[in-house]
Amino acid sequence: MNQTTQMHQISRQLPKYEHSFSPYYCDGLHEILRKIGLMEFTIIGNKLAKICRMYLQNHNLPIDYKGKNRPYDLVVTCSDVYLQKNIRKDKVVLVQEGITDAESVLFRLVKRFRFLPRWLAGTSATGLSDGYHAFCVASNGYREFFIRKGARPEKIIVTGIPNFDNCQRYCSNDFPHRHYVLVCTSPLREIFQGEDRKAFLRKAVEIAAGRQLIIKLHPNENEERAIREIRWHAPGAMVFTTGSAEEMIANCDVLITRFSSTAFVGIALGKETHSDFDMDELRRLMPVQNDSAALNIANVCRRFLEED
Repeated sequence: MNQTTQMHQISRQLPKYEHSFSPYYCDGLHEILRKIGLMEFTIIGNKLAKICRMYLQNHNLPIDYKGKNRPYDLVVTCSDVYLQKNIRKDKVVLVQEGITDAESVLFRLVKRFRFLPRWLAGTSATGLSDGYHAFCVASNGYREFFIRKGARPEKIIVTGIPNFDNCQRYCSNDFPHRHYVLVCTSPLREIFQGEDRKAFLRKAVEIAAGRQLIIKLHPNENEERAIREIRWHAPGAMVFTTGSAEEMIANCDVLITRFSSTAFVGIALGKETHSDFDMDELRRLMPVQNDSAALNIANVCRRFLEED
């Protein structure tokens, strides 16, 4: 949904052009794996694609699944860890989705052996495809971050990113609770990275120290398992499987995350924030609060659309 809503905001800044939207898709062997349910841990899986499609339908946005109604003058995407075959010769603008996965052994292997699929390293491999004309990123800190990873400096443009460029907006909300400790989970087990969820929940209970604990599950989590664990290790915690995590953060006193972009919202709103990422590094990478990221990205898109 973070990718979907960002794409929607960018399209609103390009009213003179026709738009089509597609849930993320894949080709070849990956498509076979998707059809038999072995890609559910990714955004290609049916669960997240269904959520994306529902959003597009609810907003009356034109859907062209897999971009079959070609040709298109420009493709805008939030992920290049998998570049679909039918867009590889198109003009592509890549937009940073949010925080990226920690650099694991898989990231180092993917970076060294370019024949390996980038998606094995998750979002830590963002920007490594070089299959885009421009890469719009959240901040100067992130520009340096992606250059260090191997992205070409001349393609990286600091625009801000739409869902994180004005975190104050989330303070105006109708979420009914206030002054609690909020946990935003990460689907680490679903992407085969492993997690000691028992220890994580007990740490959250310790930080809460008797205050109300609210847990917002990541949409890609195994909800049944996660809720069962919470009932056992954090009894009394309120659990939400849907709703705006950003608005929940705006109303909390403390935010606890692991590897989640929601940490940026907590930092921007001055919340006591706990993350598995180094907090000083997160402050250096903090998305610019310019309230104009969608417009800035649209201007980048317009440049490629209007060139001969």
